[in-house]
Amino acid sequence: MTRFIFITGGVVSSLGKGIAAASLGSILQARGLRVSMIKMDPYINVDPGTMSPFQHGEVYVTDDGAETDLDLGHYERFVRSTVSRRNNYTTGRIYENVIRKERRGEYLGGTVQVIPHITDEIQRCIEQGAGDADVALVEIGGTVGDIESLPFLEAIRQMGTEKRGRCLYVHLTLVPFMGAAGEMKTKPTQHSVKELRSIGIQPDILLCRATQPVPEEERRKIALFTNVEPAAVMSVLDVDSIYKVPRALHEEGLDTIVADKLGLELPAVNLADWDAVVDAVEHPEGEVTIAMVGKYVNLADAYMSLNESLRHAGIQTRRKVNIRYIDSEEIERQGTELLADVDAILVPGGFGERGVEGKIAAARYARENKVPYLGICLGMQVAVIEYARNVAGLHGAHSTEFAKHPEHPVIALITEWMTEEGILEQRSQDSDLGGTMRLGSQQCRLMPGSLIHDVYHKDVIDERHRHRYEFNNRYREALEKAGLRISAWSGDGSLAEVVELAEHPWFLACQFHPEFTSTPRDGHPLFTSFVRAASKRHAG
Repeated sequence: MTRFIFITGGVVSSLGKGIAAASLGSILQARGLRVSMIKMDPYINVDPGTMSPFQHGEVYVTDDGAETDLDLGHYERFVRSTVSRRNNYTTGRIYENVIRKERRGEYLGGTVQVIPHITDEIQRCIEQGAGDADVALVEIGGTVGDIESLPFLEAIRQMGTEKRGRCLYVHLTLVPFMGAAGEMKTKPTQHSVKELRSIGIQPDILLCRATQPVPEEERRKIALFTNVEPAAVMSVLDVDSIYKVPRALHEEGLDTIVADKLGLELPAVNLADWDAVVDAVEHPEGEVTIAMVGKYVNLADAYMSLNESLRHAGIQTRRKVNIRYIDSEEIERQGTELLADVDAILVPGGFGERGVEGKIAAARYARENKVPYLGICLGMQVAVIEYARNVAGLHGAHSTEFAKHPEHPVIALITEWMTEEGILEQRSQDSDLGGTMRLGSQQCRLMPGSLIHDVYHKDVIDERHRHRYEFNNRYREALEKAGLRISAWSGDGSLAEVVELAEHPWFLACQFHPEFTSTPRDGHPLFTSFVRAASKRHAG
């Protein structure tokens, strides 16, 4: 029967619940358990798909096309299992499910209330996300004491009562070091646990975030005031690489205590693959500098998976990857001199017109100066626009996302060009923003002899998508005649997936998002090839 580990957080947000949960999941998986990871988010949005990256950070896309919290990216990077829409639930989605049931009459005319209807639905979703896993780790978003989190906390409290012996509560908290006093302060942790216990949840394990090891005396003090055994009060220290966390938590004895409390007899852990990752991070054989030309560069979380994918490529090539974040609007103001000393250029995805001309200029700079270029989603579209304008002679080329009636709409909604070719029936463009994208894992067919085929060494791949606008096939002949190579197509052959330049050392742009399937232990062939190209340029 599935065991449940509930991870909550207190004192302040951004303590690292997602990394802690993912790391524990990776250790338990390394000890032979089937692990499921679930994130419960207290915000009322149905999903983060329409939220600004400045508000919420990256939107992570699963194989089945769900737009989810970025912590699900951590789960997939740390645990070798694929998540789905069943692994992320928001307050909005929970309430949406309940309201639909009420409209269908499933509550038989009864008054619908938070308890039991909302809490029952939360429990049903947790059970659904757990599936047939040996252990399900359930991360509760937000901080204990937030009004938004109360239904989730009540639901997991009820589960602990109903599934005695099969539930474990792990609470992540903060033990700050006060420089003026020269000592660590346990009071924030005491108050956080008091708040949790007032809801009816007694934590079994405390993970104390700290800048230095929590002394034995402070641990005993925390244990005394929180009713947690001293051995289960653990220091979780700041590290310079998140991939050190699995080993650090294991050395604190977290997995052993979890196994003991859940009555599990497990084989010894083997973390050799994580040790190899850390060794590659700490002992690089060279370095490269990659410019990431984006619109949300002031918030690192907006490009979480991309950042990690580049680091994974550095691990695979034993290179330190220095990411230089460049606001595309700054290129519009100051020019492409900002790119003069980088080894490669990456233009990521994004939505909206702001900064697009700067991205187009970056693509042109990479093409003309033979700098390795990787365009992802919008990064592919701006590369097509740039090539159409400056090589194919299609002056006024643009995307209909950014210009109402461009002279040459080389990028457009599929409804704007496929209907004219009789390929697609007319579809409404008045649907909600959250439901008009090509989302999730889709098949791509690679052209033999192309760069993308050399990267993957496959004829067919599956990669995840998240976009509305597509390459306009009406311009295929003109652009290919001008030298642009379309080297990958969708499974049915109707949509362009990859463009590249044959006369360039390494210029590749894809419509899909390869960053969502990159992991530290296995890397991703596209990013690894990109970093190798950057390293070759760096070496001169």
